[in-house]
Amino acid sequence: MIKKGQKVNILAGDDKGKTATVLKVFASEGKVLVEGINLKKVHKKGTKAGAKGQVVEVATPIHISNVREAK
Repeated sequence: MIKKGQKVNILAGDDKGKTATVLKVFASEGKVLVEGINLKKVHKKGTKAGAKGQVVEVATPIHISNVREAK
């Protein structure tokens, strides 16, 4: 069972072979949020008049079957 704070190995995807820490577990969805893994770029709009928008990298959850406990 994967828990918050545990070190895991990534088994599939662009980040295959990396080791990272679990930030959050979504048990009902069968997904985990892993630090620095599966990053997506999100375009944020400027909030105030004259403020510029920016592109921010956000970690997105991956399926729990794509991780395993690191030894």
